[in-house]
Amino acid sequence: MNVRPDFSKQANKAETAPAYLSIWDMHSYYGESYIIQGVSFNVHEGEILALLGRNGAGKTTTLRSIARLGDPQVQHGEIWLDHQPLHTMASYEASAAGLGLVPEDRRIIPGLTVEENLQLAQIAPPVGWSLERIYDLFPRLGERRKQEGVTLSGGEQQMLAIARALARDIKVLLLDEPYEGLAPVIVDEIEKTLRIIKEQGITTVIVEQNAVRALQLADRAVILDTGSVVFDGTAEEVLENEELRAEYLAI
Repeated sequence: MNVRPDFSKQANKAETAPAYLSIWDMHSYYGESYIIQGVSFNVHEGEILALLGRNGAGKTTTLRSIARLGDPQVQHGEIWLDHQPLHTMASYEASAAGLGLVPEDRRIIPGLTVEENLQLAQIAPPVGWSLERIYDLFPRLGERRKQEGVTLSGGEQQMLAIARALARDIKVLLLDEPYEGLAPVIVDEIEKTLRIIKEQGITTVIVEQNAVRALQLADRAVILDTGSVVFDGTAEEVLENEELRAEYLAI
């Protein structure tokens, strides 16, 4: 009789570095729907973590739970960022503590220019990167600073959404489907930008359906299946394990 492989044992591997962002036994609900069922994983300072899984595995819900958005409702568990208890905070407090979320729909504010979108992010402290530093990283945004943000191309809007997060003084960048709908050449540009952001010491968690591209960028990977962690290890391990990819990522 064939026995289904158990990849979950990888989720308890000893860590070789202290956690910077730590999620412990997190349970989240949308109304009566039990979505996140005891998720635990660590993210180390300065690394890129790919949070992967099939559609409906709970990836976006996990990001939104970490960001303390209130929907979904986190009903149990702890979330720590650099020794700060995010699980006791509202979303605006988590943002002030250093958490930056770039949602899948980007949330560019209509009626505001590129520069006004960035300036709005800097109204309340803590202020992060200067506009000059942002435009140095994203020259296209500098060229279009007076253009209404919602009229930008999809790739430029993604750049603006990331730049808006950097305009805050963030410690961890959460990215939800940053490559969705973008041409491969634009994805290459976004990846190059994320590598530069990593060099600046910012820790990143990326949720992405294009698992191979995410794994090629990431240091480590966590795979979810029906709201639970089934793998926690290096990105290289996932790329080299055809059985694991077929079981949980369909690639």
